[in-house]
Amino acid sequence: MKKKTTDVKRLLAVDLGASGGKCFVGTFNEDGFRLDEIHRFAHEGVSFFIRDARGRLTERTYWDDTFLYKNIVEGLHAYRRNVSERLDGIGIDTWGADGCLVTRDGDILGKIYCYRDHRLDRMISVLKSKLDPRRVYQITGIHFQPFNLSNQLYWFVLNRPDYLKKGVRFLPIPTVFYFYLGGVGSVDSTWASITQLMDARTKKWSRELLHALSIPLSVLPPIVKPGRVIGLLHKPVAELVGFVERPPLISVGSHDTASAFAAAPVADRAEALIISSGTWSLVGKLVPLPITSDEAMRFNLSNEGGIGNVRLLKNCMGTWLVQELRRAWRVADGREMEWSEMTRLAEEAPAFTCHIDPDDPGFYNPQNMEEAIRNFCEKTGQKAPADRGSILRAVYESLALKYRLVNEQIMRASGTKTTVVHIVGGGSKNELLNQFAADALGLPVLAGPEEATAVGNLMVQAVGAGVLGSMDDALALVKASFPIREYRAKDTQAWEKAYDKFKTVAR
Repeated sequence: MKKKTTDVKRLLAVDLGASGGKCFVGTFNEDGFRLDEIHRFAHEGVSFFIRDARGRLTERTYWDDTFLYKNIVEGLHAYRRNVSERLDGIGIDTWGADGCLVTRDGDILGKIYCYRDHRLDRMISVLKSKLDPRRVYQITGIHFQPFNLSNQLYWFVLNRPDYLKKGVRFLPIPTVFYFYLGGVGSVDSTWASITQLMDARTKKWSRELLHALSIPLSVLPPIVKPGRVIGLLHKPVAELVGFVERPPLISVGSHDTASAFAAAPVADRAEALIISSGTWSLVGKLVPLPITSDEAMRFNLSNEGGIGNVRLLKNCMGTWLVQELRRAWRVADGREMEWSEMTRLAEEAPAFTCHIDPDDPGFYNPQNMEEAIRNFCEKTGQKAPADRGSILRAVYESLALKYRLVNEQIMRASGTKTTVVHIVGGGSKNELLNQFAADALGLPVLAGPEEATAVGNLMVQAVGAGVLGSMDDALALVKASFPIREYRAKDTQAWEKAYDKFKTVAR
């Protein structure tokens, strides 16, 4: 692997997920690459109950951007204290929705809505009544999800038109923090691609869709490629932290899935299924060009911008269901269950007592996830799980079976076969789910790296900063730097029978 420099270079990855944030330093030198976590924190959307102009009491869920920014600065302080007074670059990745409107004077117009806010519950049907769904898919390659930016901005057009005044700009959620740190107002193409407003082929905002939705083009940020220096850390922030120079801000795959997929150590892109496993499970393949056929649209597959490729994938609900079960049980018990305890309960429970479709709308944002699962079982003529262990096992089994269903859809739409599954991200630490995935798909599963999003973030930065020559160099470095765990399929006959039953309740 050829590097462009043998000097020690250090880059900072800010990785903001929907349930927590982390700051990592990536060190590049002649010996290779090292990843070190320097700051971690938990966060979540907060719900308020507020009366609107008609006197209706509505639930509104917001992100605390002040808290997130404060923790990014804490991460910079931790780097300065523990690592160095010099930093060669900062890259930010986030979840793939949300943002805020900012005035010409830099004032934020209101709180930042969380993508699970209920104002978006019916926006898909509203949008489809305005636009031809087939045409939207042909242009953007993105399937319809409540949280798509198309829905969010159109909601503002319909409900807060006074916000979209001349000079007001929309800052996507990663841009919010680039803006706070260095006044940057652009967004990279990976994040723009998932908005359902970007032309998947030209990588520009679709004037056709914006005009149809009455969204001014001037509201949207410029789109840049990943791996570009887009600004410098504000001088007062650099001085506050104690840097001797202002570190550059570098565009990355700021949609966290783009960064995670970039770190998957695949040997053959055409035959590798990649699952970025966490709150969401993003199940997909890397393809050279968008696939917007009728079949791909029927399967609800999205064509998301990657680093020099396209991610043909489906958003599956992921471990959100388990996180919400844990939260509901914390409220009921007055204590938080350890993850090890939850895994043990699932392992000890009987297999295949029931199946759920993880992507059923009832699981998107219920008040009580256990109740939602019991309701789904009743609705589909199944006996509800008897205890917490059975509930957890049903969720994990159903997630693995959903991976198989999505894999079959992707193979049909892309005309490719799958011979190996790569699971990356925080969920790759879940040995039970990894084994279930191998069993359900009947394929070898390679798990790791665990912090794939941060690794991908840093590799794109490294190419942009000239530390590495190309993403091929980056992939070789990932393979050499991280252990990969392998899982082989077991008891495939039982899983075949379970899959037949699963298909009767899943879509």
